[in-house]
Amino acid sequence: MFATILLPNFYLQAIARHQPKLREQPLAVLDDTAIKAVILQLNEAAEKEGVRASMAPSQALARCLHLVIKARARDCEQQISDILLHHAFMLSPFVEATAPGVCTVQFMQRNNPSSLSPDRLTEKLRCVIDLLARCDLIARGGIAENPDASFLAAYRVEPVTHVTETKQFLAPLSIETLLREATF
Repeated sequence: MFATILLPNFYLQAIARHQPKLREQPLAVLDDTAIKAVILQLNEAAEKEGVRASMAPSQALARCLHLVIKARARDCEQQISDILLHHAFMLSPFVEATAPGVCTVQFMQRNNPSSLSPDRLTEKLRCVIDLLARCDLIARGGIAENPDASFLAAYRVEPVTHVTETKQFLAPLSIETLLREATF
């Protein structure tokens, strides 16, 4: 079994983690080291104003004059990555930092078969999600029999999604959804 812990809008969370007022207004993040700076992530308030990812900052400001545009905060990103890894290791010693804001955890069955029961794994992952919330981080989790399905499950709206039937879970997902979420 695998679990994925996902910090949605990782770059945004790194910037606005300790700034609640900033989270409430239209906010976008760009990579200031890129040759052509474009919006990487944006919050819901910015999206409602018509701003989209991959827009140039000038385009984004033309749609929303009160948009706050920030450059990635690499030091804060590293701190959050460390916090995420620390919490992931609470679940299992088999942890991979899969991508920025994403950790994949493998559960190995030891001598106790009940340690991998669906309810037990879901409860453990919920505890980690709650602990991350205490660190002012929004997190979601997914549990499935393979890492890809657990990753896709983590993108669901619920804080924790446990997939017991992978084929049934994947069947209704559109190709666009799979491609969009697979590129995180």
